Amino acid sequence: MHGAPDAAHALSEALAHATVLAAYGRQFWLRLDGDDENGGGGERSAVTRGRRGDVVAGDRVAWRDLGSGQAVIESVMPRRNLLRRSDDRREKALAANLDRAAIVISGEPPFSEELLVRVLIAAEREGIECLLIATKADVPGALESIEPRLHVYESLGYPVFRIAAKAEPEETIARLRPELGGRTTLLLGQSGMGKSTLVNLLVPDAALATQTISEALQTGKHTTTFTRAFDLAGGGRLIDSPGFQVFGLAHLSATELEHGMREFQPLLGHCRFYNCTHRHEPGCAIRTAVAEGRIDTRRHTLYEQLRDGARER
Repeated sequence: MHGAPDAAHALSEALAHATVLAAYGRQFWLRLDGDDENGGGGERSAVTRGRRGDVVAGDRVAWRDLGSGQAVIESVMPRRNLLRRSDDRREKALAANLDRAAIVISGEPPFSEELLVRVLIAAEREGIECLLIATKADVPGALESIEPRLHVYESLGYPVFRIAAKAEPEETIARLRPELGGRTTLLLGQSGMGKSTLVNLLVPDAALATQTISEALQTGKHTTTFTRAFDLAGGGRLIDSPGFQVFGLAHLSATELEHGMREFQPLLGHCRFYNCTHRHEPGCAIRTAVAEGRIDTRRHTLYEQLRDGARER
């Protein structure tokens, strides 16, 4: 009778804490808390119990040492936020406990504004600040071709950084380091936008660190298609995620979509109809603002496309 509390206490004491630096399937790379009696600092691989796969980079977790170099994640601590994407069949969590999301875009090849809007809405829903990094400023015509769109996002309050990572590496580091320092930032972008070049510039040992984690998680020596976090010189952490070509928002309702459009927010509740979809109803405050040039036409059109497939709740 008296042994049960002691056993429970021993079980609790056996747990240590860590931060997830990389996630690949159901395998994870942990940064152990240095002041944890059982953790002792350092890094190591771990798995989850059963088929649980909802642990992501940036998570704070409690883990247990099973001996023989094996560790298991027992629980995930409460998150400040969680950035995710989804379609009708599945949901994919990208990273947790973020201070910022940095979206890498370019004019060469042209970025998809639809994907950008989707990412910004998902981040807005989670209360995650966003900034845009326009790369390849040294490529003739690349920046000029998207400059009008960059001005739109700057007018909405999103910081935009125009960089040339290859041609001006020192200037790029000098501009971005103050923005990234002391924060946990998730780096996102379509394939081909120059994200990998930027990571290798900001984290000189990124390739080596990725190879070390890849081998530890047995993902293949040259596999880089997993989300992983890197420490930045001078403080802060950069979480790099694989490039994407789709970013579904099936987990968001129609109401969440409209609240995710930053320029809509002051006008919500001012339409003639309480259930206005902001597409065709008379007396719509959003559509009036579009007609008067106070809301960007292109962004409103992209919202309409998203709204067509949104859930009503």
